[in-house]
Amino acid sequence: MSSHGTIQRPSTVAAPTTPTGCPEDSTGKKLDDFRQPEFRLVCPLSIPSSPEAASLRIIQNLAHFALYYTHFVWIVLFITLIPQRKVSLILLVIMTYVASLYLLLLRACPANFHLLRKIIDKRIVLGLIVMATMIELIATKAGLHLVITLAATVPLVLTHAVFWARNDFCVEKRGAGGGGGGGCEESVPLVDESTEIV
Repeated sequence: MSSHGTIQRPSTVAAPTTPTGCPEDSTGKKLDDFRQPEFRLVCPLSIPSSPEAASLRIIQNLAHFALYYTHFVWIVLFITLIPQRKVSLILLVIMTYVASLYLLLLRACPANFHLLRKIIDKRIVLGLIVMATMIELIATKAGLHLVITLAATVPLVLTHAVFWARNDFCVEKRGAGGGGGGGCEESVPLVDESTEIV
């Protein structure tokens, strides 16, 4: 009668450990069974193994990150033009709008317009837009801003392109361990030495 309406709480005394030394939870299962996989921090930056690997990385990263590199250079140029060159800034924005409009119209064209895509190549038109933008910046006396921006951003872009190692163009190591290692190694040189013509 004395325990009527009261809740019995479990004892706070520690449970004895098992003789094997492996702790168990309340269901009797070993805690080692629930161990999480090891957390690994993967850094995508690495030094290339050879000059061929460095040039391969530059080519592939410039193709893969071209939009991001362009945005980076554009933002730095935009910021350098804000304080002094308002007209140049407006022309830069207009040319950016023209390039975006061209890319949107090109995407809106159906895929069966092969003739249009061959006549008006995307790389040629975008190159002409970049050249026209540079000429406009030089004509509005913002050429120094352009040169300083390119001198500051191009080395950063190339450094990123050299040191960024993407996982989709590397292969597993083949070492003494039988190839079971999980590391990556660049192995595709630009020139195959076995078929080199003398």
